[in-house]
Amino acid sequence: MRIVFMGTPDFAVPSLEGLIQAGHTVCGVFCQPDKPVGRHQNKLQAPPVKQAALEHGIPVFQPTKLRDGTALAQLKDLDPELIVVAAYGRILPDDILNLPPMGCINVHSSLLPKYRGAAPINWAVINGETETGVTIMYMATELDAGDIIAQASPPTDPAEPVETLHDRLAQMGGELLVKTVAGLAAGAAKRTPQDESQVTFAPLLSRALSPIDWTKPAKAIHDQVRGLTPWPATSTDILNGEAVKVFAVQETGESTQKAPGTVLAAGKEGIDVSCGDGKVIRITELQAPGSRRMAAADYLRGHPIPV
Repeated sequence: MRIVFMGTPDFAVPSLEGLIQAGHTVCGVFCQPDKPVGRHQNKLQAPPVKQAALEHGIPVFQPTKLRDGTALAQLKDLDPELIVVAAYGRILPDDILNLPPMGCINVHSSLLPKYRGAAPINWAVINGETETGVTIMYMATELDAGDIIAQASPPTDPAEPVETLHDRLAQMGGELLVKTVAGLAAGAAKRTPQDESQVTFAPLLSRALSPIDWTKPAKAIHDQVRGLTPWPATSTDILNGEAVKVFAVQETGESTQKAPGTVLAAGKEGIDVSCGDGKVIRITELQAPGSRRMAAADYLRGHPIPV
């Protein structure tokens, strides 16, 4: 099938690679513009999808706007049968959605209708979901609201950080996409409208989510840390009065009568803190202001905490 692929970050690369390996003609790739990086922001870094496309000799387009007619003209010249979108980062206007004869489909990293929006993997972890997955859907004018074609869900690990879950879902999304496109080509793909009564949203992450509220249960704090690592990361100011970023914690299973936010122990295994449900969280990895990310034991060598 002749396909235009639209995607930008690491999550989208397995989907692009899967289409290529399945023998489809990916006639063009659209992604976000290169981003300035470095201390002085004077170097440009190509998005992962662009890098993958160029390795396969696929033309890359990086429009800054989708509504001025330029991207539409480029797409008409490419003449795709199908447009596939995976974490592109832009909303497609109706004239693009209506262009390919087989439509536009999207690889979304949640089990829709749950977690429509920009950060579904993070919010599923933050909220302690016991099930998540990927959805292939037809695209509609409203964000992530199109009919569902296929879904898949991997086994979940309640201690898994969002980074590894992201990678697993990216791979699963690529595999499911290849099967779905084969079904579309054979005329066997189903479409199921989303249940609007079950819709939830996954808005962009921000540093406003970072502070840890120690009056919350230990599991909620554990999930917050998992879901916000590596960015924006959680933070707390209960250690020596300075705000530190917290990158990894463990639920010890122990109980305490101490007030929430009390440092109970600080040693080579980590820093134990009481939570709102009387349980204990152990901080095992953190970053002090102006320093690097490190194990809690290393932090304590330069920042001893009297207990």
